[in-house]
Amino acid sequence: MRVLGLQSGTSHDGIDAAVVEFRVEGIQAHGAVLRGTVLHTAETPYAPELRARLVAALPPAATTLAEVCELDTLIGQAFAEAAAAAADAVGGVDAVCSHGQTVFHWIEEGRARGTLQVGQPAWIAERTGAPVVSDVRIRDIAAGGQGAPLVSLLDDLLLRNALPAGGAAAALNLGGIANVTVVGSGSVLGYDIGPANALIDAVIQDRGLDERGYDADGRIAAAGLVDEDLLAALLDDPYYALPAPKSTGKEHFHLAYVQDHLAAQGRGIADADLVRTLTELTVRTVARDIAARGAALLAVSGGGAHNPVVMEGLRAALAGVEVVSADALGAPADAKEAILFALIGWCTLHGVPAVLPGATGADAPRILGTITPGSDPLRLPEPVVGIASLTLD
Repeated sequence: MRVLGLQSGTSHDGIDAAVVEFRVEGIQAHGAVLRGTVLHTAETPYAPELRARLVAALPPAATTLAEVCELDTLIGQAFAEAAAAAADAVGGVDAVCSHGQTVFHWIEEGRARGTLQVGQPAWIAERTGAPVVSDVRIRDIAAGGQGAPLVSLLDDLLLRNALPAGGAAAALNLGGIANVTVVGSGSVLGYDIGPANALIDAVIQDRGLDERGYDADGRIAAAGLVDEDLLAALLDDPYYALPAPKSTGKEHFHLAYVQDHLAAQGRGIADADLVRTLTELTVRTVARDIAARGAALLAVSGGGAHNPVVMEGLRAALAGVEVVSADALGAPADAKEAILFALIGWCTLHGVPAVLPGATGADAPRILGTITPGSDPLRLPEPVVGIASLTLD
């Protein structure tokens, strides 16, 4: 089965696509021996005017139901075009799994109460003719989970192949939010650590420090100095002390959050120093958690993996940990989450739960998502009891 995974993360910069051909190479007691061949990956930036509308509608800004409806359609159409291009590149796909674009993740008293992703899947089904799995987070929340991080499903399967003898390994994704999966001798643990690029990008975009909207190659951070007083205040956020599993998003870590902290300081901070301090916030919070989990291997993916200030900071703070790119596990670092959603699509269509309760806090594993039929009658394959192992190539 060829499944196309589509996603746009908390950086809101565009659509990642990955076509994966899955083959069942055997059946064991715990499930299928699965091999996935990554046939195609692509990144499609949002049109500038669409991205501007999306960012303007995000919390803490006010918006309208009319704007949400229009964004649901426009982003769905953008996803549909990206899907059609990816499907054409490989001569067609059997199914699509679309995460869509998160616009709100409702956390109350440390518990997820709801989540909203826009990007209407009917546009994708109409454009490609393939069935579409979508709305994949809410079932986990309904089962008592955080709805995130779902990537622990893929991380667990990949890290098993690289697990140090008697030790633990971790997979870190540095998108807008930093999330981690830790695999060891016990149950899998996964959660959102805190901001990765969210606060850095918000400041750069607000102050026009780089037309690309992010700190390319860590250039701005490298020119600044850490403001220790501001950093101490940022590190005092109660979120970091919450027990895992936990999740967060730009509903909490956004531009106004930085502005409030700056106002509390009562003094000016140079642009480069502010970016450097926010970058150090990511390094300190991630390194603290990885060290506490006792991981001997850390595989990093996401946009933050391209920031040398972040990566050098992590290696310096985690001297006893081998820090590598997620590519070392077989998943291209820039496409890992799109590959994840291809895997979730395969799982849903084969009746396989894609929730790891230790990662999300759900009461039990659950099959995720809803299915929009394609141009043909919907025919599901024979169910599989689970996935015993996964090899990516």
